[in-house]
Amino acid sequence: MRILRAADHKRMPWKNGGGETVEIAVSPEEAGLAGFDWRVSMATVAADGPFSIFPGIDRTLAILDGNGMELDIEGGTPVLLTTASDPLAFPADIPVTAKLEDGAITDLNVMTHRDGITHRLVRIELAGGKALPLTSPTCLLLCHRSTLSFRHGDETGALAAGDALLIENQAQSALEIDGEAECYLVSIATR
Repeated sequence: MRILRAADHKRMPWKNGGGETVEIAVSPEEAGLAGFDWRVSMATVAADGPFSIFPGIDRTLAILDGNGMELDIEGGTPVLLTTASDPLAFPADIPVTAKLEDGAITDLNVMTHRDGITHRLVRIELAGGKALPLTSPTCLLLCHRSTLSFRHGDETGALAAGDALLIENQAQSALEIDGEAECYLVSIATR
């Protein structure tokens, strides 16, 4: 288990040069945009435009802040994502265009290599204590708003807004969390 502090997240340009992303975690560590197995990041989208294309990658997107963004995913009906929407999964290797509803948004982006890795992203509104089942070999808990405390076995700690907890090789266990916070749980597994 490892705490990834918000101040240590890596900032880098988007693949298409249209903005900046904040990389929370990537595997393998130090992998570039073309060589990752999985990647969790946040980005601020300040203008309408196309998403970067990532061949062979599946993506899930959630809106963290802002008034929303409409995604026009090739072959589908446009979808409006807001902070109240469930995370949206779609292929990262087909054309997608974003149109902002009213001003900039910040999103959470999870990407995995389709040839062997799957992921799931869920939003959790925490009001008190909760046990989160860890069903995948790799899980990442991002604290988005406020703070929370956690316990896993004998290990305890706290996360502030923007911090994440990376948990590896702990499938079939549970993470106990407590607080008043909004957070996101990413579960990553091999096929």
